[in-house]
Amino acid sequence: MEPFILTYEPTLRLAAFAAVLAVMVIWEVLAPRRSRSLSRRQRWPANLGIVVLNTVIVRLLFPAAAVGVALSAETHGWGLLNLYAVPAWVAFAAGIVLLDAAIYLQHVMFHAVPALWRLHRMHHADLDIDVTTGARFHPAEIVLSMLIKFALIAALGVPPAAVVLFEVLLNATSMFNHGNVRIPPAAEPLLRWLLVTPDMHRVHHSIERDETNSNFGFNLSLWDRLFGTYRARPRAGHEAMTIGIPDFRDAAECNALGGMLAIPFHGARQAPRGPLSTEVHHGEDVVHP
Repeated sequence: MEPFILTYEPTLRLAAFAAVLAVMVIWEVLAPRRSRSLSRRQRWPANLGIVVLNTVIVRLLFPAAAVGVALSAETHGWGLLNLYAVPAWVAFAAGIVLLDAAIYLQHVMFHAVPALWRLHRMHHADLDIDVTTGARFHPAEIVLSMLIKFALIAALGVPPAAVVLFEVLLNATSMFNHGNVRIPPAAEPLLRWLLVTPDMHRVHHSIERDETNSNFGFNLSLWDRLFGTYRARPRAGHEAMTIGIPDFRDAAECNALGGMLAIPFHGARQAPRGPLSTEVHHGEDVVHP
């Protein structure tokens, strides 16, 4: 099983990425949630170009990827889940949930620490939001995130199969919750009790600073509710809200590959975005600085 996972992990991830991307593109065409502020032709070449660049960089720097770390941890007995004789299914499920919690905390950290925000703000500088935004991250952030993930996998002892599934889920849910798609109004509030939906995560891409500092989750919506960073909706509404960050509004900079790659090296135009505490009372949001 382990050689199979290690051998076919890139193929499994690529197939899942392509399938989810295709489904989301069709969904966006058939049932968009918002009108586009920029055309796909203006945004997609750079957003998809950064995906190709990141894939090449990761494969060159980390040929064994995260599953290779998991296989080493399993072989050497590293990590919390390898220290105790827990059933395989418990280790599998716990590994996925613990990694999801760690991704939430990492996301908060990338907003709160000035040097990390410089990297992460390229993701937020997209002037519109759709499925391609979910894969738009600076190469330096991707490399740093991989190193953090490696350390977490080794410390937790996450099983290799759980790592592969988590990576597939993380890519899929990122594309899903950035999607410009309409979910039936009766279903969306129920779905977001479990998963981060597009309407929930879109708030995080608001130009309003307090709204950007909310809804950090990628997969399970539990973490935002648990840690007080949940916000139900943008003040301006989903159709009228402005996407992006105030100091990066030039399409030539925000939606061109060269301009995107240079964003971390510009001056600190905007203060880092430490998270704010958000509470919901009777369906309304109350934000405490």
